[in-house]
Amino acid sequence: MVLTVLFAGLAAFCNALGSVLQRKGACSQPFDDAMSLRLLWRFVHQLPWLGGIAFMFGGFVLQVAALSTGPISLVQPVLVAEMGFTLVLSAMLLGSSMHTREWTAVIGMNSGIALLSLALRPTGGDTRQVSGPTWALGCAVTLVVITGLVLLAHRYHYAPRAACLGIAAGMFFGFIAVLVSGITGTFAGGPKAVMTAWQTYALLVAGPAGFFLLQVTLRVGSLVASQPGLTLANPLVGIGWGVAVFGEDVRGGGWVAVEIVGFALITACALLLARSPSLHGFAGAYEETEGSVEGEVEGEAESAEPPESTGLTGSTEDTAASEADESSDRNQENH
Repeated sequence: MVLTVLFAGLAAFCNALGSVLQRKGACSQPFDDAMSLRLLWRFVHQLPWLGGIAFMFGGFVLQVAALSTGPISLVQPVLVAEMGFTLVLSAMLLGSSMHTREWTAVIGMNSGIALLSLALRPTGGDTRQVSGPTWALGCAVTLVVITGLVLLAHRYHYAPRAACLGIAAGMFFGFIAVLVSGITGTFAGGPKAVMTAWQTYALLVAGPAGFFLLQVTLRVGSLVASQPGLTLANPLVGIGWGVAVFGEDVRGGGWVAVEIVGFALITACALLLARSPSLHGFAGAYEETEGSVEGEVEGEAESAEPPESTGLTGSTEDTAASEADESSDRNQENH
């Protein structure tokens, strides 16, 4: 169990560093450009973005190592530590600072992770014992929910869209962890068993799809909006699959209350961290600036409108009328 937690913790760190580096690279591109292959090609020429890809790949390898040594219900909750790492690394690489509130939230989140993991203490479970129809039903339900969130996200803009996409991306990466668990279950059969497992080829499709979804999520809004869902949805999918599908055993009875307290502490700290100025990316500033720019443009448009009558026009007309009357009187006198 110790080795599993170590691998998962290192994976969380690599994922956080990769996310921040990709965010830094993405901010160098204009925000009015839609996500496309051309934009991805421009990202490739950004050194921070490439570094982020490398660290995320390292995080994936470490996650595979963790899933091969322990149950998914243990691995995925530990990955929640990614958000605390993201805050610290954002402060270091994006030029922000951390205060007492942020440090308290990071410590509280890690405490919640430890409490939840100890309360769950998952054991058992075997992906090789899961039937084909059960795999199909679980995959269908998960993908339908993710698709619904993506479609819902396109009805909103900025922070709400980033929040929906963050949850969808978090669920998708949890689903990728499920596929990886299925693959690690075939390790005992050697390379042939790995190459003949359907999860291997599903991962080849799901991996790039999750990568693209993450890029879209990082693109549409700041980490403040997307990171909570991205972080919290992942372990929920893992625990759900581990218990309901893979048959992993977790502690019940009075431990359920402890598990609820642990997850509530994680959620509260995640929401607190989401309010941290250290996680405000360039996109968040862009969103706020755009509103102010629109206001300035409207103000300039209003100021360009013809001024209302100040009474000067009326005075000029009265004066002209008086002069005309005087001229008429003079003409009558001359006659």
